[in-house]
Amino acid sequence: MTTPLNSNVQNRLQWSLLSLRLGVFIVMIMWTLDKFVNPGHSIKIFDKFYGISSLNDIVPYVIGSVQLVLMLAFLAGIKKRLTYGIVFLMHGLSTLSSFSQYLDGFNNLLFFAAWPMWAACFTLYLLRDQDVKFTVGSAFK
Repeated sequence: MTTPLNSNVQNRLQWSLLSLRLGVFIVMIMWTLDKFVNPGHSIKIFDKFYGISSLNDIVPYVIGSVQLVLMLAFLAGIKKRLTYGIVFLMHGLSTLSSFSQYLDGFNNLLFFAAWPMWAACFTLYLLRDQDVKFTVGSAFK
């Protein structure tokens, strides 16, 4: 039988989860905005890391639009099982698709930052019900 967390620990947990949610959001929103600011970069990424070539210029805008809605819902804590889960899977796909970069690790050190962020996404997914600080999710369950 589990015991409820005391209010001090609960408060610290909520602030910690908020900091993880904001940190993940900051990274993911930059990748989202990159699709609008520099769609050619996104096309190159899809080709190099996902093996999807010959994308036209409209694709990054479509993907970016869907991703923008997702990231705003994630930030707001709306439909957490769905949004946190998709963010976890999306970042996991991105992390694993970069596998060749890890083989030459010392020339690709920044790629390793994806692993702790993926862990943060996993933590948020597992503790989504406790992540309630500054969310509107309870109105949209």
